[in-house]
Amino acid sequence: MITHAVIFAPIGQASRSDQIVQRLSNAIITGLLEANEQLPNEADLAKMMGVSHITIREALNTLRANNLIHTVRGRNGGSFVCENSGEFDTPLHPFKAISSDYISDLGEMHCAIISHSARLASRRMTSADIIRLKEFIEALKSAATPELKTQADMRCLLALSASSQSARLANQELLLQAEWASLVAILYRDDVIHREVIDVYTELIAALENHEEQEAVRLATQLIDTFTFYLIESKLKYK
Repeated sequence: MITHAVIFAPIGQASRSDQIVQRLSNAIITGLLEANEQLPNEADLAKMMGVSHITIREALNTLRANNLIHTVRGRNGGSFVCENSGEFDTPLHPFKAISSDYISDLGEMHCAIISHSARLASRRMTSADIIRLKEFIEALKSAATPELKTQADMRCLLALSASSQSARLANQELLLQAEWASLVAILYRDDVIHREVIDVYTELIAALENHEEQEAVRLATQLIDTFTFYLIESKLKYK
């Protein structure tokens, strides 16, 4: 699944163990990794995330100490997501690790990627690109859980960035989603936000299909600004 590709993407250089803890705890708390879901084993995690076995072990130990995962020994053993790990009072909740300024900065970066992707896509999208993005938007409309809504939304954003025909933009979007997806999953618990986002996507695909560059850029900007506004609002309300 696309969200798992994002969750387990390679980690950057600084504070690797802390980055892994933050990414996996965000994914667990927001439901992108479901209760009782088994994580890849330590060797596979180390390879997927581009870190050492020791770093993975340190991160998993922190997650266990915070009751987000538990380990089962034996042939069918491994590390599993704990039940009731999506509680908002956990010390590893995403909103405890970031400030409203950080969310604003993240939103600005994401807006730059998606708005420019929309600009280029309005010129370069093929009929197949339009059909694929419409399918992802329909999947987002019909999604019933925050996890499925988030997965569909990430596909929409990746499809849009890929339709720019810029490999660099698409790669930057994929990297940014490691932070973005777990935050968006919190918002998608609200049906009103879901409907508002669908409305923007519906207008956006129409602008792209008609090669209306300025309108596509405006709507892409509105899309990310909407998420950023609600994330900051949620952060300020979070205790």
